[in-house]
Order: sequence, then C-alpha cells, then structure tokens
Amino acid sequence: MQLRYVRQWGLPRPSAWLGALLMAVVCRPCAAELRVGAAVIDITPEQFPVYINGGMTARRGEPRDIKARAIVLDDGRAQIAVVVADSCMLPKELIDGAKALAAERTRIPVDRMTIAATHTHSAPSAMGALGTPADETYVPLLRLRLADVIVEAQTRLQPARMGFASVSADAFTAVRRWILRPDSMQLDPFGDRTVRATMHAARGNLAHVTGESGPEDPELTVIAFQTPAGHPLALLANFSMHYFGGGGAADYFGAYCATLEQHFRGQSEAVHPPVAIMSHGCSGDIWRTDYRTGDTIEPVERFVAGLAARTIEAVDAIGDYSDADLSMAELRVPLRYRVPDAARLAWARQVAETLSGKLPQTQPEIYALEQLFLHEKQSTEVVVQALRIGNVAIATTPNETYALTGLKLKRQSPAAHTMVIELANGGDGYIPPPEQHRLGGYNTWAARSAGLEVAAEPILVEADLSLLEKVCGKPRRPLAPPDTAMSRVIRAHKPLCYYPLDDMTRPVARDAGGQSHDGIFEDGVVFYLEGPVGSRLVEDSAINRAAHFAGGRLTSRVPLTAGDYTVSLWCWNGLVSEARPLSGWLFSHDWPHGTSPAGMHLGVVADGPDGGRLAVQLGLNRHLGQSTIERWRWHHVGFVRAGDNWYAYVDGNVEASGRGAGGHGRGDVISFGGRSDGADSWEGRLDEIAVFDRALSHAEIAELATRSDP
Repeated sequence: MQLRYVRQWGLPRPSAWLGALLMAVVCRPCAAELRVGAAVIDITPEQFPVYINGGMTARRGEPRDIKARAIVLDDGRAQIAVVVADSCMLPKELIDGAKALAAERTRIPVDRMTIAATHTHSAPSAMGALGTPADETYVPLLRLRLADVIVEAQTRLQPARMGFASVSADAFTAVRRWILRPDSMQLDPFGDRTVRATMHAARGNLAHVTGESGPEDPELTVIAFQTPAGHPLALLANFSMHYFGGGGAADYFGAYCATLEQHFRGQSEAVHPPVAIMSHGCSGDIWRTDYRTGDTIEPVERFVAGLAARTIEAVDAIGDYSDADLSMAELRVPLRYRVPDAARLAWARQVAETLSGKLPQTQPEIYALEQLFLHEKQSTEVVVQALRIGNVAIATTPNETYALTGLKLKRQSPAAHTMVIELANGGDGYIPPPEQHRLGGYNTWAARSAGLEVAAEPILVEADLSLLEKVCGKPRRPLAPPDTAMSRVIRAHKPLCYYPLDDMTRPVARDAGGQSHDGIFEDGVVFYLEGPVGSRLVEDSAINRAAHFAGGRLTSRVPLTAGDYTVSLWCWNGLVSEARPLSGWLFSHDWPHGTSPAGMHLGVVADGPDGGRLAVQLGLNRHLGQSTIERWRWHHVGFVRAGDNWYAYVDGNVEASGRGAGGHGRGDVISFGGRSDGADSWEGRLDEIAVFDRALSHAEIAELATRSDP
C-alpha cells in the first residue's frame, strides 16, 4: 500500500520506494500471550567534564544520575523493545548502532525497536547541534548502554497484562510560541526582519503579542503493565511538555520516573522492581507557563509531585487489564534540507573563516556554521514507526514536534487510544507545520535544529497515519466537520458557505454548508486554536476550534449578488488599542485594488474614543457601533442587507443601522481576516463564519449569537 500523497502541498505522488518501504515488518500474532520485561540502567559518563547539549553555545559540566529505561514486550510470536534515555537528542546513527548491538544479543529485529530521548537540556551531548558538538568521549559509552538496557529488559520477561489510562494535566503545560504584532517583528540571525512568532515572546510583554501560535495538548496518557496477580511491573507515560530546567541532569523526566517507581515498589511483589518511563510528547512549541495568566507550577519538585499524583490517580482508576497482541511497522523517509542560496552560503563561509575552527559564540556565527552543514548534507533519511499494544497505538517522530501535529495524529488514528512519542529514532530538529514557517522564529531557522524541508511535517504525518492504518488493520478516522448545535442551526438556514474553522492545515478552508464553496487560506493563518466556549459550540465536550489570523486572509468565490445577504461570524481581537488606528477588517467584498463606492467592509476600530467599536464601511461612508469589542474576548458579529436597509450586530444586538442603495459589495471574491486589497489584516481569531443569500431576521441573528442552551 502506498502513502496517500498530500495534494494541498503540491507533493509528488509517492514513488516506488515508498510502497516498498511501507511493506516493513508487521508482527501481528494469532493469539496473544503477553509477557513484559523492564529495566533501568545508569548512563552517566565515566569521564568528566563533558559537553552538555540544549543551549545555543557550548558548555561543559559533570551531569550525573541519568538513566536509560526500557520495556520489552513479547506476545508469543514477536518481541518489541521501547527505550527512553535521559538525553537532549539522540542521532539516528547512534541509535541504529545501539539497535544493531542489541539485535545481535537479543534476536529482536532492529525495526522492532524504538529508542527515544527525553529532551532534558542538562545531559551529556550525544549529538552536535547549534553551538555544541557531540561529546566524543560519551557517545561510544552511550551506544553500549542503550543496547545493554534492552538486553537486561529481555532477561526479565514475565507474564503480564496491560491497561490504559488518560487524564488531562492542563495545569502542567501551555503554549510557549506566541505571535508578535506586525510592528513588533524581530530580526533573525541572518539580519532579516522575519520573526513574526517566537518562543517566550509573551513573557512579561503581553502588549506586543496577538496570541498563541498553536494549540496545546494537555493529555497525559499511560500504558500500565502488571502481573496476572495485579502487581505493578512497568509503566509507559507520555506527556507534551518541554524540559523544565531543573530536577538534576535528568530534568523533570528522571524525577517523575523515580517518584513513580518508589510509589509502585510498595505495591509490587514482582521479582524485579517496577519501572516507570516518561516519554516526550509533542512539545516543540510547549512550555510549563501560561503567559496569558502567569500561571505556572514551581519549583520542579512541586511540578513532579503534581504530575506524578495525576498519573497515580489515572492508573488507580484503570478497571480493565487484559492480554494484548503486538504489531509494529517502520518506514524510512528521505527528506531534503532547506539549504542556503548562493548569497547566504558565501556569507556563511566568510563567517566560518573568521572563527578559525573555534566554537561559535554568537547567533550569526552559530547559524553560519549550520548553513555549511546543510549545504554539505543536502538531504537526510528519517525513521518513522507505529506500534500497537492491544488497543493502544504509538506513533513516533524523530523531531521536536508541535502539539498540533500530535493532535492531527490522535484525531485521525484508527486506534482506540494513541500516544505520539517525539525525538524517537533520531534527532532531526523542529518540524513546524508548514504555515508556521511564514511566521518565522527560532523553531524555523534553518539548521540541524530545524533544517528539514517546509513540507516535512505533512509528509511525516501521512507516513505515521499510513503506518497506524497498517498496524491497526483498519483505515484512519476521517476529519469530519463538527456536528454541534450551532452547526446544525447554521446548516438549517442553508448558507451559501459555512466555515467552522476547525481546519488543521492549509490551504483549503472546508465549506461545511453543503454548497461546496471551499475557501483558500493565505499564508499568515494558523490553526486549531480554542474558539468561543458554550454548549451550542462543542460536540461531545470537545474543544471548539478556531483559526488565528496573522497577516493572511481566508478568501472564497461565492455568488454574493447585489441582493439581500447576511454575514455571521465570531471574532477575537488580539491587538492592543495603541497598535494602530484600525484593529483590522473582519469581512470585505470589493475589488482587489482597494475600496470602491460599491464596496462593503466590516471591521473594528482600535484607538481613540471609538476604540473597540464595530466599523461598517459601505462604499466610502463609515458607520460605527456603540459597544466595545474587548481584546481577547469572543464576540459575535453579524451584518444584514435587506433591500436598501442594513443592520450591524454585536452579540445579537443591533449596533448600527441605516438605509442606502450603496455598499452591496463588488467582485466575485469575498475576504475574511483582511480587506479585499490585503490592507489592515485581522490580528486575532475568527470562527463559525457563515454567509447567507437572504436577510436573516433579528431573532435568527440572536440565535446565531447564543453560545449556550438555556
């Protein structure tokens, strides 16, 4: 079976290599007799000091008490090994070498082994990145130790049962990558003003940001293994939070595992002490502080205790432990690097000459050397895997993966439960969704830390989903539009177009209204942010999703004539009032070269005595509403043209009205999130956009503005 190609990114149809590679080993027994073995070994260096990875520039120290933890699974027909090591990143070459050593001693095939890093920023450097080289005294030792822990876990195999738990740990994670407002853009290491979003941009300076650049994933998932008598054997947890910056060389990962191991040791009469593993979820844009509220859990001891308590609570609630069969598949995917052009390469060589072999100390020096690396390598091969343990699937990426990517995999996975482990089987840097490249920032700067081609994320998502289909033996779940009370009301009114804006990728904005008027997202829109809250806006307690506009628009060709029509949408303004006179345009229907006497534009005034008020521009005349559309709060906005009369609404109430024949709109394209000519982009979120070819009544507008059932 070949991978489905990603049409919206213009990717070529997979060639023969992809179909052949996807036929990698899949182990699926007829009858399961699960056995589990787990082990922990010390991987502390034998020589000090060593290079420590995780910073821009090199540093040396004496990191101690770091571990590699492994679980080996055997269902009577096949064995699978999962290892997580206290390391920032593990290169594929080191991992492949460790797997080969382990395979010689255990007879477990190398493509049935997963080896991942926790991403602690205080462990010995196993991989060169940015200003830090790999520590050559440590890498050979680590390769041996990673093989040793698999061997030791295999020797401890014993009959077992498995159970699964999932719990929200939203207090322990938040988005760290924030979008800067247009006049606050920053310089990149190459001297260009390209940084529209970057990590920690909101720290202590909320006035200069418009909002988070993506969603978070607060799910803490746990696979628990116990003996048939009910004694704890091992636990594999997964959580999306970057390193903490404390807890010793192993950071919070090691302290969390030690806490759980101590707790479950008192409940176990198994021959070997229980082993707890924390694998790294999709944390490329995630941190532990909610910059919007300032909420954080500190110090690290309190963070670890709280997260461990949530885990224990989840495990204690597991009511169904059962046997499990195993399945696993692997794919090795060739990808290109984003290599420097001639001018940047010449600059990089010039900078490198001034260093004379010394380690770089500044960002321009660091990224100059990284350009030389990318130019020399040109391309690479990355490893993607899917595992299934009973009804639980695990997908892997070798990258620092954004939370949105993990949510894409979980939402579409055919398995009942799905984990996503990042930095597994390689350390191939950040892998932003393609739309994030437009916003720039550290997570996108071309280097070993973020050097893969722009389309790498959708390629690897597709690879993971195809592997999940293979190990589960059934197709992925479709990305269906939400079936909420609000969506049913909108569809009942028969809209010309309806965009729920729960999209997870560009460029297509799906029309859920039944008329097939799909829209197009321009660059400068990011996805799957939280939308307005209310029982009528959610399905099965799921989060309502919205798109965040940061310089791009949603455009659509809709037959909006000079007759009656209605526009309905929810908006969330991200700009402070002093940023510019107009917060931005929500809706525009005019020629693409600017405003005309026939044009119609709906926006929000920013500064002055009218700040926050709705702006209705019909032709060359502007009218203002009365109430304030506050920053970072959701409001419903509606506009109705009924003959020569027009009405503008905020939150179901008439804000402005008038009479006149002009301002019906012009052209065959309508725009949301910016004016027809691209001026004054909306800087914030939009949701539940609907356009109707008739004038809705006051009561119908009020219904569309109602979030919750009475």
